[in-house]
Amino acid sequence: MLLGLYMLPAWASTTISAVRVGPEPDKTRVVFDLSAAAQYSYFTIDDNLPYRLVVDFKATQLAVNLATVPTNSLLINKLRTSTPISSGGTRIVFELSQKITPTLFTLPPGDGFGHRLVVDLPGRSVKRSEQALSVDQLQERKVTIAIDAGHGGNDPGSIGPTGLQEKRVVLSIAKALADMINADPGMQAYLIRTGDYYVGLRGRSRKAEEINADLLISIHADAFTSPQPRGASVWVLSTRRANTELGRLLEDKERLGDVLAGIDSKESDQDNQLQRILAGVQLDGIMTIGYEAAQEVVSELGKVTRLHKRDPQHASFAVLTAGNVPSMLVETGFISNPDEEKLLASNKHQQQVARAIYNGVRAHFTRKPPDGTLFATSRAMEHVVKRGESLSVIAQRYNISVTALKQHNNLNSDTVRVGQKLKIPSAR
Repeated sequence: MLLGLYMLPAWASTTISAVRVGPEPDKTRVVFDLSAAAQYSYFTIDDNLPYRLVVDFKATQLAVNLATVPTNSLLINKLRTSTPISSGGTRIVFELSQKITPTLFTLPPGDGFGHRLVVDLPGRSVKRSEQALSVDQLQERKVTIAIDAGHGGNDPGSIGPTGLQEKRVVLSIAKALADMINADPGMQAYLIRTGDYYVGLRGRSRKAEEINADLLISIHADAFTSPQPRGASVWVLSTRRANTELGRLLEDKERLGDVLAGIDSKESDQDNQLQRILAGVQLDGIMTIGYEAAQEVVSELGKVTRLHKRDPQHASFAVLTAGNVPSMLVETGFISNPDEEKLLASNKHQQQVARAIYNGVRAHFTRKPPDGTLFATSRAMEHVVKRGESLSVIAQRYNISVTALKQHNNLNSDTVRVGQKLKIPSAR
């Protein structure tokens, strides 16, 4: 049994106004929002099942229905109350799936948050889905795309006029993009964030490096100090300062990502990180690939949504500083604009944006395939016709014309059948 005791002077009864659970790959972070500084003690029960962490709040009332708090963590089986240790207090019980050694600490008001008690539960907390194989593990080399849904967990990102959170919009778009990429026989997707948890800025680019990704795409939604600006844009790494006022504001927003999550950042300053990378890696080629891919994505986005900028913009975002991975940051629209907030909340528009990003990425790698990939081989790729697909749908997926598809397969009509195999020519 582990026992800890942290007490502060009691001034008045305290209220727990919210409980936020943020599962991450290697831990679960639970944050209690309080009206005053936390007075608490805790202990663990690990000699009989279920394993439990018990947190006792002194002179504290719970204003939250724990049954409605989503946990989504492999570590937490149940979050409930129990008989408090003293009158007027609150006892919170974590029923856990394994023995853990928790870390608890308080945070004072700041950065838009009030008093907080933070509970960190170490251990594998989320399931990875559709994890990409490394390039060396693939018998036939696919183009690997790392997809980063910005923000997450206790960092909601920008918030629209009606309360729509950036973190939720971009995760939906990221998952839709991953599905499209994984349906393409020449590519595979790796979702850096698969659920509602936060990944540090350096951690995002590091994950792309670990799988030897051919491209990192970070997906976000813009916001501005006034509701007028609107439109999508694509950003690429620059060794200089951002070339617009908006770029500088966006850099500041991303630099404060960890602070917005309600936890002080332990990562080094972004500018220092960039300087270290630039000192050790020649980025010219990487930046060129990122810019050329971004041009294709901007072109495709312009077909489905308004553009804020018609050319890729430059900024020094930390997430774009993977030393050996070309990268881009896609701002899907201004969530601060009421009309675009409605669009970004629409599943139809999210799918259209994801399809535009996919089409742009595929167009780039078709024209300039990395060595050793299926795009670079002379062997034609095959597509097996699925229910509901037509020649025009298949042609759009592979960024080729219906005429080219018919000619390559010696087809005399536009009719295809389910299960039919079609050879896919290289796009020109």
